[in-house]
Amino acid sequence: MKYCKKIVFHLLILTAMLCFITSLLDKVQQTAKITCLFKEEDTKELLRRQQISGEIYETMKKYEKESDFSRYDYLSAYLLTEQTGKKDLDAYLELMYQYHSQNIRSMEKVEHALWGDLDYFPIPLPCLENGMGTSFENSWMFERNFGGNRGHEGTDVMASVNERGRYPVVSMTDGVVEKIGWLKLGGYRIGIRSEHGVYFYYAHLNDYARDFTEGEEIKAGELLGFMGDSGYGPEGTTGQFAVHLHVGIYVDDETGSEISINPYWVLKWLEQKRLYYHF
Repeated sequence: MKYCKKIVFHLLILTAMLCFITSLLDKVQQTAKITCLFKEEDTKELLRRQQISGEIYETMKKYEKESDFSRYDYLSAYLLTEQTGKKDLDAYLELMYQYHSQNIRSMEKVEHALWGDLDYFPIPLPCLENGMGTSFENSWMFERNFGGNRGHEGTDVMASVNERGRYPVVSMTDGVVEKIGWLKLGGYRIGIRSEHGVYFYYAHLNDYARDFTEGEEIKAGELLGFMGDSGYGPEGTTGQFAVHLHVGIYVDDETGSEISINPYWVLKWLEQKRLYYHF
């Protein structure tokens, strides 16, 4: 009887040790995974490939209300793990804050700068049904070769009716005009710096709504100009491609270097936030 009890006791001890070792190995593996991710893919690359839909964003906002973690803590964890459950994300975030709090905080700063300033989709809807629709796809970093091989740092909002000067373009945010005028690649463009420092770039315009000056304030929803097909040559060049609006979004990272953000997910989220115009 004593011999049996001793065996049972040792089995319990062995089981407890195995559970502890398994738990420890699991934590080590998770920690190694985080370390590896941040070593190979810095904040800049995570932002370049962000895959955040409006639905996911709203879900993370809900999690934020029930936790000490911010919505972008959850978005960061989602980007790294592709998990959407709060329990899974909480467990991951605890490790991230333990080992990589600096990376998380820098990404959180960018999130507040970008998502916090957004108000409207850049192309309004027509007040009357007239077939003047728009479409766009995730063409992030697709190859472009005019002026040398490069990645496409933006999203093209295409016009269903290929008519320059017809579709109005409005500001997605409040901000200040930082750049205005012709660029060889962008044609007639306007650049708006939002309240929290994000640069919104609207290119290939046909014309401007009025004479803008650098430094003047712009309100979200204000008319900037009209969609066109300008660019890819000296000033006044048109007809090198279909009528569309190129949207670019840029922020400065923790070193002060400019990062180009994928606008596709921003535009997907803003599709439900559109003004109505007569055009």
